[in-house]
Amino acid sequence: MKIVTTHKGTDFDGLASVIAGTLLYPGALPVIPKNLKPNVKMFLSAHKHLLKNVQPGDINIDEVETLIVVDTNNWGRLEGMSKLKNKDGLKIFLWDHHTNPSDIEADWECQRVIGANITNMIRHLRVERIHINPVHATLFLAGLYEDTGGLSFPSTTPDDVSAAEFLLRRRADLNILASFLRPGYEEKQKGVLIEMLKDQNKQNVNGYAISIRQIEVNTHVDNLAMVMHMYREIINVDAAFGIFVDTRRNSSMIIGRTNIDGLDIGTILRAMGGGGHPRAGSAVLKNVNPDAIAEWITELIKGSQQSSVKVSDLMSYPVIMASPTDSMEHVAALLREKGCTGVPIVDDGKLVGVLSRNDFKKIKREKHLKSPAKAFMSREIVTISPDKSPMLAAKLMVRHDVGRLPVIEDGNIIGIITRSDGMSYFYDTLPD
Repeated sequence: MKIVTTHKGTDFDGLASVIAGTLLYPGALPVIPKNLKPNVKMFLSAHKHLLKNVQPGDINIDEVETLIVVDTNNWGRLEGMSKLKNKDGLKIFLWDHHTNPSDIEADWECQRVIGANITNMIRHLRVERIHINPVHATLFLAGLYEDTGGLSFPSTTPDDVSAAEFLLRRRADLNILASFLRPGYEEKQKGVLIEMLKDQNKQNVNGYAISIRQIEVNTHVDNLAMVMHMYREIINVDAAFGIFVDTRRNSSMIIGRTNIDGLDIGTILRAMGGGGHPRAGSAVLKNVNPDAIAEWITELIKGSQQSSVKVSDLMSYPVIMASPTDSMEHVAALLREKGCTGVPIVDDGKLVGVLSRNDFKKIKREKHLKSPAKAFMSREIVTISPDKSPMLAAKLMVRHDVGRLPVIEDGNIIGIITRSDGMSYFYDTLPD
């Protein structure tokens, strides 16, 4: 089986790229994620008799022999494809236009930095002289216009303009396109925007005027991205981030928008597990305190110029460690002597737990100080490898509410990175 798929939260560029993939790879099955942008869902519904597609749950993933990935280069953004990540013999073709490093090892790729991914694919459709009908042309132009802001974003290239001309000559319908690209603005969106404007929360971060707003949204509201766009324009800041909190699901959707070149919203939100483009992006986090998310965004903006720094540059070593048979009294003395707030617990070279000062709160009687460390240590260990970014380390520490991460390489603990190490990075106090 041959399939072509794209990222979750599919926009018009993603959908257009999937359909273009079925033209470039005859017989490929278009697999569309369940999570679609509202206007994309409406377009698909209106054209379902012409644009046949299936969802990830409708296919037998074990039968997939060829995977065509479009408009993303990250396994984590694909829905239902995790089983394919290490499948032997799988052929992968990658089409993308983002600047972030790819974690998909493709047999063939077309990864050009360009306004819209569909532009890359149109270029090949033209070379192969593949026929496209007016519905295809309209969808492809919607993807191109959406990702280039109607050819107005600075990321727009001459190739994007040429592709738009080609699609108009292939009878792309601008009236249909306008009706689907024009987002709806109804009472729910208006209510959220009014609530956001009550407290604009402006601050200066790295010389940029930033607003980060937390709003509780416990019912489904379409087009929150449009609300963020309007909010940023009304309060006139360089960048605005909305943290839309659903207390029922204990989750938060983060949406960012900017109109300047200095801030890369996509890079910032990719560090939070989401994605996007230089001027727009989004992410969804579960079980994370919204206040911590706001602080995290600020830290990421402050540290956005330090992308080349790795965990190995920040970690502390050699590592102060203890044995699971060491008494709690001994570990307490070790923490005082070394000025640490926690230590990894290692047994025969293997990391088996972590003991922090908070774990000492479990001690209710003095005799428990004679108990072994293994009786009080935390066995839920969160680790990181030395080649990862400090942004990921911060994400893990916030998500799991821990103050340190053991750094593991080839199964061995080679260092430890703490919350204070991360702050040194984010607040630009690294040594020269």
